Amino acid sequence: MKIASSMLAIAAMSLAGASVAQTASPARYGARLEGFAYPHTVKTYAFTSQDQPLEMAYLDVAPPTPNGRTLVLLHGKNFCAATWDATIAALTDAGYRVIAPDQIGFCKSSKPQRYQYSFAQLAGNTRGLLEQLGIERATVVGHSMGGMLAARFALQYPQATERLVLVNPIGLEDWKAEGVPWRSIDAWHAREKKTTFDSIRDYQRTVYYGGDWKPAYEQWVQMLGGMYAGEGREAVAWSQALTSDMVFNQPVVYELPQITAPTTLLIGQKDRTAIGKDLAPPEIAKTLGNYPALGKRTAAAIPGATLVEFNDLGHSPQVEAPARFNAALLSALK
Repeated sequence: MKIASSMLAIAAMSLAGASVAQTASPARYGARLEGFAYPHTVKTYAFTSQDQPLEMAYLDVAPPTPNGRTLVLLHGKNFCAATWDATIAALTDAGYRVIAPDQIGFCKSSKPQRYQYSFAQLAGNTRGLLEQLGIERATVVGHSMGGMLAARFALQYPQATERLVLVNPIGLEDWKAEGVPWRSIDAWHAREKKTTFDSIRDYQRTVYYGGDWKPAYEQWVQMLGGMYAGEGREAVAWSQALTSDMVFNQPVVYELPQITAPTTLLIGQKDRTAIGKDLAPPEIAKTLGNYPALGKRTAAAIPGATLVEFNDLGHSPQVEAPARFNAALLSALK
């Protein structure tokens, strides 16, 4: 009876804990992610673009013992500079200076209501930041949407790109040409306005991580969801709608053979990310976001590219297995 009573007490405590977790107040952050702390001091690059003043937030982390090289880390659409935390630590320990910006329209940077978003423009903004910091040449690492941007940067500024590293980049296939229907910005906006913590978590679990979920991922759900839940939710949803249109309509796949920088692809094989897949007919949707095939095809398209595959990881290997990812990245940099 004592054992049974103890088991009942433990069960009750577990249920109580679960109830507390479910009823805890969700995170609520400002339109520029005010209230969410980054792992390093956030700096601001102020500049004028498209006839309006803008601010680009960024991290500039110096190594204890510099090796003279700089890495630029470009975040994905559902990520921020802070998501690179573990990678920044590994790189600076190895002697690299790390620049990790939040692109205009994302995270702690300005979210203008009227902006002609293009990867060329975001690459230009990033180049302007590096020039202000006195950085003429750097290795550019891009994850997800940041991979599309990194590829555009390397194409647009080959003299400034020492090396290119693409981490599960999107845009490796032309979704529209593959049969995904076009979606208007108004439709993207309506979709973004429905975003919740649960929808973010469910999408990432299913598409990014092959159905798996770890408690460590939750902080990034709270980071993203907190912006949608806060007072600046409208500015966030509108910016995300505009950038979704950019991603869908500006695939980089056709220009991959023109990349001249030494390139490494770090590809989690469980990834199934494809923009607009939810609108595609089922027979087409199941063929999209096939990263085992996309990685090989991309490595063959970029002259001299090296492909590193993580068979048990998904869309964000730097989040899922930081130690393994960082070891592979540092090896590629050598």
